[in-house]
Amino acid sequence: MRECEQDILEQYDIDVKNIRRVREAYLCETDRGPFLLKELRVSEKRVPMLFRLGEHLQEQGVSDVDWILKNKDGELFCVSEEGTKFFMKKWFTGKECDVKKENELLSAVKNLTKIHQALRVPVSWESAKQVVHRGEDLEQEFFRHNRELKKVRAFIRERVGKGSFEQAFLQNFDAMFEWAECAAERLKASNYKVLLEESREKHFLVHGDYNYHNVLMLHTGVATTNFEHFQENVQVTDLYYFLRKTMEKHHWDVALGDKMLEYYQRFLSLSSDELEYIGICIAYPEKFWKAANSYYRSKKVWIPAKNLEKLELVIKQTEEKRIFLEKLFSFHL
Repeated sequence: MRECEQDILEQYDIDVKNIRRVREAYLCETDRGPFLLKELRVSEKRVPMLFRLGEHLQEQGVSDVDWILKNKDGELFCVSEEGTKFFMKKWFTGKECDVKKENELLSAVKNLTKIHQALRVPVSWESAKQVVHRGEDLEQEFFRHNRELKKVRAFIRERVGKGSFEQAFLQNFDAMFEWAECAAERLKASNYKVLLEESREKHFLVHGDYNYHNVLMLHTGVATTNFEHFQENVQVTDLYYFLRKTMEKHHWDVALGDKMLEYYQRFLSLSSDELEYIGICIAYPEKFWKAANSYYRSKKVWIPAKNLEKLELVIKQTEEKRIFLEKLFSFHL
């Protein structure tokens, strides 16, 4: 640990017994249990909201969340002599949810329902000036993504000396773009706007990045971390994201996906509109768009082999995803 980080630790009222470097942070074993020291990468204005959100979740009975610790001066973050901002948050002795273990995935799904129930209770923000971010209207997002896909296609068509990535993209563009247009049309014809308006009227919040990296399995239960992307949105957006990330690792296993959806519904009901919304989100070729967007924003002189692997995997799993959507959501392209 550098001297500047050591100076930061001294600003907290905790006795640090051991420190080790973890993913872009420092894990500190203290007299009050484990804490994580991280560089602040969100707006300063958002930090008090993250602090209040942690308080709210604990008030609602969701105790295993990574709440922010105030320093000795009562501040929510510290600034090093170099000008780098750090914050300290409660951490846990556990391991990330193992995507290969069904029981851990189901525990994560159940944990999500607890989070969602707690985030249906309006948060009493300490300041009227605090404004919660709203999730982007998905109709507008799909429209923008589709426009960007066509822009990338036009760029690649004109490019001389096309590599493996460019060739694979063009060869599969029509089929993948058909999925994109179909999802956009289905969304427009659905009751999505009703779901979105309800979430905004009732101030329902979502985690915003609920994946197996942010779910820790403890001896005593499940902990949820990294709420930095929380926002007002349709809550099952979290369920869609967790389901998609999991199914990509399981080759769109219909039985497992069905079990995860059913398990969520044991604790929180899903309306037909919500199920349709999840199906539409899955149908949109998000990973294909991400691969195209990453390519277009790169220097394009050298395309990493990993980018091509991701693109090929998306294309390869399209048929598996089609079967998944047909069987679980009666979604036909």
